[in-house]
Amino acid sequence: MAKIELKQPIVEEIKANLDGAQSAVIVDYRGLTVEQDTRLRKEMREAGIIYKVYKNTMVRFAIEGTEFEALKDDLEGPNAIAISKDDATAPARILAKFAKEADALEIKCGMVEGTYYDQAGIKAISSIPSREELLSKLLGSMQAPIANFARVLKQIAEKDGGAAEA
Repeated sequence: MAKIELKQPIVEEIKANLDGAQSAVIVDYRGLTVEQDTRLRKEMREAGIIYKVYKNTMVRFAIEGTEFEALKDDLEGPNAIAISKDDATAPARILAKFAKEADALEIKCGMVEGTYYDQAGIKAISSIPSREELLSKLLGSMQAPIANFARVLKQIAEKDGGAAEA
């Protein structure tokens, strides 16, 4: 069997993972302990993020001609790729949080919704809350004035009700 026939399924797997993905982040995982790597993989899996180690040449073939092609220049040394199809900021958020605990993990670059970001850009994106968090904050800020208005009406009703009895 030719080498290309062995490599083609891996390239196709990477393409399938990136197809429809909102973001992909490249990290250098050198120096992580087995325990740290296992914990990171578990966090990624729970968040619905694909986190895998592929050969750089395979990733280069897979991203050729796609919106993720800008990542190819950073594919040097041992890399892992975190891919999210649901939450665009989740890989950056989880990896940045984990990198604070594990100094060995180094965020290299990433693509978020079609835009290339270097290490500093991905770290900035990591501070953006998840979509659900943003929606709950929006809902909370919309409900606060209504709740305050309802409390004022209730107090007025109680005050008027107490004056009518006396």
